[in-house]
Amino acid sequence: MSGDENRQDEDFDDYINPEDVIHVIELDDNGGISRHVDIAEEDEMEEMDEEDMEAVGGRADVKDMAEIVFTKHTDAVFCVSIEPTACQLAVTGGQDDKAYVWKIASGEMLFECTGHKDSVTCAGFSHDGVYVATADLSGLVKVWKVETHQEVFSFESSDAEWMRWHSGSHVLFLGTVDGDVWMWKIPSGDCKTLQNHGCPASCGGILSDGKRMCVGYDDGSIKIWDLKSATVQHSITGMNAHKSTVLCVDSHLVNNVIMTGSSDVTSKIINSATGKVLSTFDCSTPGSDGEDSVEAVALCPTHSYAATGTVSGVLSIWDTNTQICRHRCLHEAGIVSLLWDRLSPLIYTSSLDGVVRLWDARSGAMTASWTGHTNSILGFDIARDGNVMVTVSEDKTARVFMLNTPDR
Repeated sequence: MSGDENRQDEDFDDYINPEDVIHVIELDDNGGISRHVDIAEEDEMEEMDEEDMEAVGGRADVKDMAEIVFTKHTDAVFCVSIEPTACQLAVTGGQDDKAYVWKIASGEMLFECTGHKDSVTCAGFSHDGVYVATADLSGLVKVWKVETHQEVFSFESSDAEWMRWHSGSHVLFLGTVDGDVWMWKIPSGDCKTLQNHGCPASCGGILSDGKRMCVGYDDGSIKIWDLKSATVQHSITGMNAHKSTVLCVDSHLVNNVIMTGSSDVTSKIINSATGKVLSTFDCSTPGSDGEDSVEAVALCPTHSYAATGTVSGVLSIWDTNTQICRHRCLHEAGIVSLLWDRLSPLIYTSSLDGVVRLWDARSGAMTASWTGHTNSILGFDIARDGNVMVTVSEDKTARVFMLNTPDR
């Protein structure tokens, strides 16, 4: 990070250099924007044959493109994480109160993360793959050493909202419904607490410097914490905050930029160095009377793009310089999660129709899709080397897909 220190101090607009793109806008009966469609996307959709259209529709009879299907779970599978060093292991947790560590290449179970008595909703490996942690809805957290399969840490908190490993050390974080964020050194269990202000800590993420954390809360407020002192550096409240629950947060790998998404159907771009809100994106679907929310946000690591995914099934690609929507990419069902490719401006979306799709942020065109699940996809992860994706679903399975990502 030393080479980027000067760049981190720059204002948000200074590092943005958007590419030009031509797209058309469809208007609804009232003159509002109903859809942004890039010309390349429109042409590609016209060229799709019937078989391709069925594949992206998420129907139960689509072709199973998975290389491996992990079937050990007996109920919906909620979470997945791929070991980040060798990229050979996955951990999954589900509604059956079970979590398993298993081999991606064969689907063979390595060991069970035993002891949970409620749905396992969080699971993940430490940055070096030495430890794996799981957490269930009741707030029971457990950590195992992967090499020995031995449990090294256990703690019971209030109901869990989310769990994160530190990006560069054996420190584990847990956000809870009572608003506290627990921070433990593993395996010693040495503990600090980021204290609450009276409502659930609904989401959280470590910033790129490894010294700070952004936490979103149920009342719409956002806090940036200094981890060493466990004190608040910046607090976004009142008119600057979201109007309801903050559901997701992401931070840029290089710059002091945070992105949040909320059940108020907006996303905010925040300068983490100053706490200033730089942009607020309206992610609502024009003409929609149904319930909606921003379920996932992501900042592109290679280009000046940001992405939001909503319950209404709209992936929006935002130009973070001009603060306008470049493309609106429509899905058959609600979007659950987003992941940018590490090396190119391509973004993966998973949705409740059981399909993972790949979109080119430059054109707004869908370039690939992966099918096989017979019910909603509830989460997915991509190996750090970019070669493998593992998805989990309400259909009680986890599936392994090989990725042949274009333009990498």
